[in-house]
Amino acid sequence: MRIIRARDFTGDRPWAALDIERLDDATVRLHWTDQPYIWHVNDGPEVFAVLDGTVDMKTRDGDGERVWRLEAGDLFHAQAGDEHVAHPVGPARILVIERAGSV
Repeated sequence: MRIIRARDFTGDRPWAALDIERLDDATVRLHWTDQPYIWHVNDGPEVFAVLDGTVDMKTRDGDGERVWRLEAGDLFHAQAGDEHVAHPVGPARILVIERAGSV
């Protein structure tokens, strides 16, 4: 057993991760970042929970691009094939649950 205080985790680079658990073919990881990620499409579903900070989640589909402001406590759920990119507004800590090996 262990206690993880998300607000105390800081990586040595943007999107640094603390691997918490692997559940069958999914990973649970705590990320720290202060820089945007890259536009990507996952090969499976993703659950993205902002634990600390603010993140602008950008999504793109046939109707264009949208920006969703996520605050601490907010969740973002993407299905396989949903194009998205996270842009933190300052430092943020994010819990990500997704297929192991996903982008």
